[in-house]
Amino acid sequence: MISVYNIKPKFQRLLRPVLELLHRMGVTANGITWSGIILSAIGGAAFCFHPYGYMLAVIPAVLFVRMAINALDGMMARTYNQQSKGGEMLNELGDVFSDLFLFVPLIQLHKINGLVLLSFILLSVINEFAGVMGKVIGGERRYDGPMGKSDRALLLGLFCLIAYFKAEVLNYGTYVFAGASALLVLSTTIRIYKSLKSSKHE
Repeated sequence: MISVYNIKPKFQRLLRPVLELLHRMGVTANGITWSGIILSAIGGAAFCFHPYGYMLAVIPAVLFVRMAINALDGMMARTYNQQSKGGEMLNELGDVFSDLFLFVPLIQLHKINGLVLLSFILLSVINEFAGVMGKVIGGERRYDGPMGKSDRALLLGLFCLIAYFKAEVLNYGTYVFAGASALLVLSTTIRIYKSLKSSKHE
């Protein structure tokens, strides 16, 4: 299944010099995770107060940095033996809250149906929950299917960037997020199926 998650190893290799620099500076994996949450909260708050104009160009930049942060915290934990149950919980909850911080302000874009947006946001949370439950049931965190967290970040980034240059694309936002919601249902179904299938082999 096509997903931005599939290119994550290449992205991580590009970030290796940044990882080494952060480690020399004494930055921890949890510190990186917190920076992503705070960045998302600031970006979402700014978007709430000014959902049009230049913020449509700023949000893609925020999302790109957040994607880098999402890769770096895991790399830091694994490479420098900073893995912990608390860090894992912070990472999972941080991803959900960061999504909420950045997606909820889209409701300010009145040309997009609010119910469709709320459905997309709810399905995103359920999708992440299904991924985490894969580890509980089958012993492996599931990232299967389209519209995972990286795909959602790419979708929002591209949508806002295109809308910055061509505001009329906002008229199609309802269809964009309705389609993304359908993909989330598919992704969640795949994660549940593979988790249950994996558990039967244990």
